[in-house]
Amino acid sequence: MHTKHTHGFAAIAAVIIIAIAIVAGVAYYGTQRPSDEAMESSEHMDLDESMMQENGMMEEDESSLIMDEDDTMLMKDESTADHADDGMMMEGSDSMMKETSFSGSVIAGTSAPLIDFNTTDYEQALASDKLVVLYFYANWCPVCTEEVANALYPAFNELTRDDVVGFRINYNDNQTDDQEKALAREFGVAYQHTKVFVQNKERVLKSPESWDKDRYFSEIEKAL
Repeated sequence: MHTKHTHGFAAIAAVIIIAIAIVAGVAYYGTQRPSDEAMESSEHMDLDESMMQENGMMEEDESSLIMDEDDTMLMKDESTADHADDGMMMEGSDSMMKETSFSGSVIAGTSAPLIDFNTTDYEQALASDKLVVLYFYANWCPVCTEEVANALYPAFNELTRDDVVGFRINYNDNQTDDQEKALAREFGVAYQHTKVFVQNKERVLKSPESWDKDRYFSEIEKAL
């Protein structure tokens, strides 16, 4: 009888111990699982943040690359514009160099001016590639007066080319200055109404004859 009671008590104790172990295990599992889930959530958050940072860096790199490309294109455009501006300025300078302006009194002509002689304009004309026409004039000479009025002045007024410039030079009259005397000596002028053509600083024609307007046109065309 005693043995049966002992075995029954032992069985009950074993059941109780097992029940306690099960409850303890459930309780332990319950306390540990949230921590595991929290760890997994934290890992997911870290992964998301890392991906966001990588995406942000990629977007930033792409933005920086686009900005660099834009800056490069802008610099190229500005450089091209600068070169274009420089090219236009150089073309404008060449054009200005070709267009010779004179300060002396213009007696006749527009595109091809006939100028009252002065040293500055004469030297400027010689330095250009223009044909320089010299007319040695005396205010007391009736042939000179008639020729300039009916041939020389009308010819220059009708010239439309800009590669000719003329000078009326006083010769052996009361208005002749030292520069004009020196120029007459240089070209060996012995008579009034003498014509001298100069091109590239070289004399290409000398004629003491009286010319009409058509002769001026023909001689200028031949010289050019």
